[in-house]
Amino acid sequence: MSGETSLWTLVTIVGLAVVTVVTRSFFFISSKPWHLPHWAQRGLQYAPIAALAGVIVPEMVMTQGHFISTWQDARLFAVAAGAGWYFWRKGAGQAVLGTILVGMAVYLPLHLVWGW
Repeated sequence: MSGETSLWTLVTIVGLAVVTVVTRSFFFISSKPWHLPHWAQRGLQYAPIAALAGVIVPEMVMTQGHFISTWQDARLFAVAAGAGWYFWRKGAGQAVLGTILVGMAVYLPLHLVWGW
């Protein structure tokens, strides 16, 4: 392939840009207000939790596509400490921030100093 951009590549880029603009501006094109159905609104309340679980849980229990096979993994102790903090301080305003800080305070020494 030469250093030139082929016509097919340019058509593809322009086509993807048009599709992106149209789909993102679809709600602004209509002149009347648009509301989601109740079932969709309810489902979107759980979407962030499901997305976080789908990203974070595999990272906590797997290494390179395989389940953790040893207890000497810093992530296990960090998850336990973070979960403990969250359930202990659940009513507090900074429960989530504290969970992250406690988890990282446990994870970093175990991972960086002891190499777990």
